[in-house]
Amino acid sequence: MTGFSPEWLALREPADGAARNRDVLSATSRLFENKDAINVLDLGSGSGSNLRALAAHLPLHQKWALVDYDCDLIKAARTALSGWANEAAYVGESLSLQKDGRVIDVAFLQADLSANLNEVLDGPADLVTAAAFFDLVSTDWIERFVRGLAARKLPLYAVLTYNGEESWKPAHPSDATVNAAFNLHQRTDKGFGPAAGPAAAGVLAAALRENGYEVVLGDSPWRLTSADHLLFEPLVAGIAAAAGQTGKVAPEVLQAWRNAHRSPTACVIGHTDLLAIPPR
Repeated sequence: MTGFSPEWLALREPADGAARNRDVLSATSRLFENKDAINVLDLGSGSGSNLRALAAHLPLHQKWALVDYDCDLIKAARTALSGWANEAAYVGESLSLQKDGRVIDVAFLQADLSANLNEVLDGPADLVTAAAFFDLVSTDWIERFVRGLAARKLPLYAVLTYNGEESWKPAHPSDATVNAAFNLHQRTDKGFGPAAGPAAAGVLAAALRENGYEVVLGDSPWRLTSADHLLFEPLVAGIAAAAGQTGKVAPEVLQAWRNAHRSPTACVIGHTDLLAIPPR
């Protein structure tokens, strides 16, 4: 799975950070509050934003394995994490970071999660995480992933899963039509078979519960304002391009929709955060 540029991931990171559901985050932190150390496996890690958002809520000693298929994103993660840390040093191909009293060792793994999921899950882990990931994979892949997770009795913290909700201010008459086409596109194959798209959080939660997990869910919408103007142009362009590829919206309608949302006053893009706790 490829297609997300480091520039786009950097642009959306502040919105992602503001959107994270604080109750789900706190529940995740409490799982490990009596631990001195933790191993974290981050799937579809991109430029490492999940580590940057979560590190302060986990024990003082952390070992992260960042897994992505895109070598350019792995390179971007090395650069971004080195700049984020108070101190950073390479240990072979890994990074040793110090950040606000925490020691964080980071390994990078280039892997195809559609083909090599079990090998990745076999690595040392106390927690599996993913951000903006599960809406890109298929229902079959989610079910296979959950079976592997349950076999290893691992908890899961999955955030910012797109749930299909979208609203704009000021509104435009084509908002519902464009959103429906975009959501249809979200179900196309992203490298894991037909994607679960907006249904992903529900599919994931149901599969986890079927395997005995306790599941905590919380909304994590982007709530964008005019202050987020740098994000609007690529966001609107991306939604329009995806909707256009479905053939469900006439080009002139899409152009009118894009023009109407060049400088919106507000926008809400829905996401869902999830914590899954394995049975004892």
